Amino acid sequence: MNDLDDDILICRCEEVSLGEIREAIDRGATTLSELRRRTRAGMGLCQGRTCGTLVAQIIARRTGKALEDILPATSRPPVRSVTVQELGGKGQCSPKKRT
Repeated sequence: MNDLDDDILICRCEEVSLGEIREAIDRGATTLSELRRRTRAGMGLCQGRTCGTLVAQIIARRTGKALEDILPATSRPPVRSVTVQELGGKGQCSPKKRT
């Protein structure tokens, strides 16, 4: 992966490039949570479901750690996408009628 261009987008949601991830690792980010805080990789709409595994592989290769030793990122609610209706219940979002 060292021969790949730094401009390749790894996190499409937040537009984080391979070069930005490499730089963050070189500056000490060695977990998915640390990388997320420094680069926003995995903080977009997909919440890391698309790029998380790839970012973990980059960390493992760059640091020499085993992939299974890379700690997962901490999850923040909601852990899956939800609609406004699911959050408020059906009919909860409609305005009150004035009489």
